[in-house]
Amino acid sequence: MTSPYTENDNRLADVVAAIQVMATYKFYKMDFSGWAKRIEGDDSKGEYWKVIFEQHPEFFRLGGERKKASLVWRRNYQKLYNVDREEKVTREEYQALTAEEKKRFSRVPLSNSDISTLINTAINIQSGELDSKKDSRWWISGAIGLLGVIVGAVVKAYAG
Repeated sequence: MTSPYTENDNRLADVVAAIQVMATYKFYKMDFSGWAKRIEGDDSKGEYWKVIFEQHPEFFRLGGERKKASLVWRRNYQKLYNVDREEKVTREEYQALTAEEKKRFSRVPLSNSDISTLINTAINIQSGELDSKKDSRWWISGAIGLLGVIVGAVVKAYAG
């Protein structure tokens, strides 16, 4: 089974970029073209980012209708973050808001420490996948050496 980390040379950079943006943007969930615009400045790349989100469930989740993505860690927090005032409110304050006011609330952005943990996790996963890929080829050098011995023996037998 192949890993998305080893299939695409830019995958780690893409995952890290998505983590950084999705961890700190005022709204925790957005459609794919919205994330594409935020991450790389091109909203036409929504399908590209959808694939990344789908292939990395260790970091990202798609909404119930699979039209929006979010960072798993942020989904853990309650929607108590006022994106306009950039502050967290109490559960009671949030419940007292109108439906219209609640639209300006999201989940708390992650701390620098949380983001660092996620990025280090992505790096460790990729390193592990690269080591695994390397380990799965252990037999190649031995097989080439054995083939060389056989070819040498055959050549010697016919030349001798």
